[in-house]
Amino acid sequence: MTRFLKAALASTMLAGATLGSVAHAETTLFFGEAGPNRGARAEALNWFVDDVKARTDGELNFDVQWGGALFKANAAAQAVADGVADAGTIIGVYFPQEMVAYGIADLPVQNPDPWVGMKATDALMRGSEAIQANLADQNLVYLGTYTTSAVHIGCKGTAIRSVEDIEGLKVRGVGAYGKTFADFGANLVNMSIYDAYQGLDSGLLDCSQGYSYAVGALNQQEVMDSYTMLNWGQVGALGIFMNKDAYDSLPEDQQQALMEAGKGLSDEFGRLVSADNDAAIEKMKEAGVEIIELPDTERAKLVEKGNTYLEQWVEQANAAGLDGAALLDEYRSLIEAFGAERDEKGYPWERG
Repeated sequence: MTRFLKAALASTMLAGATLGSVAHAETTLFFGEAGPNRGARAEALNWFVDDVKARTDGELNFDVQWGGALFKANAAAQAVADGVADAGTIIGVYFPQEMVAYGIADLPVQNPDPWVGMKATDALMRGSEAIQANLADQNLVYLGTYTTSAVHIGCKGTAIRSVEDIEGLKVRGVGAYGKTFADFGANLVNMSIYDAYQGLDSGLLDCSQGYSYAVGALNQQEVMDSYTMLNWGQVGALGIFMNKDAYDSLPEDQQQALMEAGKGLSDEFGRLVSADNDAAIEKMKEAGVEIIELPDTERAKLVEKGNTYLEQWVEQANAAGLDGAALLDEYRSLIEAFGAERDEKGYPWERG
């Protein structure tokens, strides 16, 4: 149990003892979020917090610490596992070993649709006992997932119109996408997306791998001249995890409330990010940023190079005691299934 949850429980038990209602005492969990309290992800996190509170009749609450107040993005996995917070947002690319199972959502599998990606990732994370056991060994419990939506790239002082334009550029690139940029000659710079504004502004970066709604939330259009729409894939290993000791200490009905709220996160965030992506592109255009659509023939070159990293992920998953090939096959099947659901029924927020 984390020190935060211990303190919260001690306080609520004292209040409950005074009122003679310990069993229904309110519990407050501390949540660490490296991002700002604005944009689609922040709105979705607030929705998650409110949904948990509603499902527990106000008995379970979160105190969200924004902007890296408890820990930075590159320290999140260990911080949540160690109980620096009871729960928090973890971005998988910063933890390639610890989050190897979750990292399947970061692979360039030719699925730029955010809702389809989230639903497939969420179903895999909940349905795989092997993944749950892998996380439990790290004192972590998966609750719900976001996605970056489609991976694109913004630049200052240059523009990417073909893969040949990547050579020699200083690029903030992460995961398989960043490695593929490097394969085309980019010089990768290790930098958080939250620091990319300063990197582009100062010249430490020529380009930053990113995604539309985050550009808008972080005002990076102020330091970009061009934004190339790659429509290649997405970075989807981005979600809510909880300290297992803290989770196990909660009553079963509250655990169920957390899981149900986490499951609903994909639909809510899908709705929000679709709108915010569109708004962010308009914001870039208004700021004078050139929007470039990468031609299909150039995208195919990225896809071909990126396949190497799918094979590498399978090997890494196998080394972690998982069946990498089977998980990748299941993930692709889930993508196909949710893609078919979208085609047949539309997105949940469009169904009325």
